[in-house]
Amino acid sequence: MSGHSKWSTIKRKKGANDAKRGKIFSKLSREITIATKLGGGDGDMNPRLRLVLLKAKAANMPADNIKRAIEKGAGAGEGGNFEDLQYEVFGPGGVGILVEATTDNRNRTAGEVRFIITKNGGNLGTAGSVARFFERKGQIMIPRDSANEDELMELALEAGAEDFRAEEEGYEIITDPGQFDTVQKAIEAKEIHFDAAEVTWLPTLGTPLTDSSEVDAVNRLVEALEEQDDVNEVYTNMEDQTEG
Repeated sequence: MSGHSKWSTIKRKKGANDAKRGKIFSKLSREITIATKLGGGDGDMNPRLRLVLLKAKAANMPADNIKRAIEKGAGAGEGGNFEDLQYEVFGPGGVGILVEATTDNRNRTAGEVRFIITKNGGNLGTAGSVARFFERKGQIMIPRDSANEDELMELALEAGAEDFRAEEEGYEIITDPGQFDTVQKAIEAKEIHFDAAEVTWLPTLGTPLTDSSEVDAVNRLVEALEEQDDVNEVYTNMEDQTEG
């Protein structure tokens, strides 16, 4: 994906209207609650919770919402056996899409996700058919005005980052998943603001689209999947070549 696409996605999420922001906070609350149920309410001792809290911070989620979600997860009752699922999808134009979900009812979630995919012109792929176009990496996105380029690059690489990329909108730091926490904490210790910090799926092979109708169709499918309650994240390898 191009640098422009990455930063456009961040801007789109930050500029979400109140209704969509409420939906984002609701999903994050659910993720925080589940992570707390599974591993406890201390982010330093629960890596899954720490990652969700970083997402919540990047989304400017109110502290009270976070506190309530942790308390809900730490409280008694409403247990449930949650499991993580991944769906591999071919979208319009052959774009590869990875969908990550957490559910206490696999059949319900699978049925709803399949319905959304079919309704929006996609096809469910077999295991490995789409995942092979992605790799698991830590990614930290920092606005250009938040840090000095040379100092940030030195800090990131000394902390164990694999790559540092300076782009027009800001800086992208890539890490091995195992080094993400160390690098992120080094940046956090310097009180450097970030727009996103997560362990994510980055495309190794993009699918370029030059037809705006196909781009719109992929975006509709992605947005519909993101609206599904059990879906946590949706990743694509779409390269939108209609921009600019």
